Amino acid sequence: MRIDIERLCFGYGRGSEILHDVSLSLEGPGLVCIVGPNGVGKSTLIKCINGVLTPTSGRVSIDGTDVRDLGRKELALKVGYVPPKTEELFAMPVMDTVMIGRHNLQGWRNTEEDVARVASIMKLMDIDDLAMRPFNRLSSGQHQRVSIARGLAQETPVLLLDEPTSNLDVKHQIYVAEMLRGVADVMDKLIVMISHDLNIAAKYADDIAVMCEPGRVYAHGKPSDVITREMVREVYGVDCTIESHGGIPHVVLGSVLPSSNSILRNPTRVQQ
Repeated sequence: MRIDIERLCFGYGRGSEILHDVSLSLEGPGLVCIVGPNGVGKSTLIKCINGVLTPTSGRVSIDGTDVRDLGRKELALKVGYVPPKTEELFAMPVMDTVMIGRHNLQGWRNTEEDVARVASIMKLMDIDDLAMRPFNRLSSGQHQRVSIARGLAQETPVLLLDEPTSNLDVKHQIYVAEMLRGVADVMDKLIVMISHDLNIAAKYADDIAVMCEPGRVYAHGKPSDVITREMVREVYGVDCTIESHGGIPHVVLGSVLPSSNSILRNPTRVQQ
């Protein structure tokens, strides 16, 4: 499975361009992390990939087919999506909430295979003990794990996740990152995950795409090539040191630089 993003631009109106000339090629199976400061268009990019938003210009294609040429059902069979949070406050049991993810495959009639698959995914996400718990009585971290389980239940070759570890404690952040990496490898999926944790991205991602102001791609490649002191200084405006553990870069943060807009003053650093 391959996603090609070609010269993508998106804005909500004149003078409000969020994505500017973004080009990326993401190929699976594997785990790809999209990182970058707040407001650089990471979530917008994800929504252009899954067809929620229509680009102002440029194109997104999946295995050579433009997303705009795919029907909603056809796209739902190719791309799954886990939003950063859910507003669902209903009292549906967790088991039924995860089962919703199967409806793109089977419609609204649940089969024995659906039940067995959902039970397996819930065990994988360590939420099998919550099966009959009402969804609206869960903690924010439990909500997050249920939402990820529902995304996995779709069994699409591509799964997009918008900050899936944001509401989780350290243990479950690591657990989810390890699990997603394993799922990508074992199930031959392309998993694209937005993350604000550079060290989790560096440790578990096969590739990292760094986004910066003004809605561009700063760098894309292997963690060891992308996670550098220069990148952290220019994109985040923070000084740091980079340590290497078994070839995996680890960011040790320092102080905020006097100006956090260095990338805007040095636009030639942005990947073309």
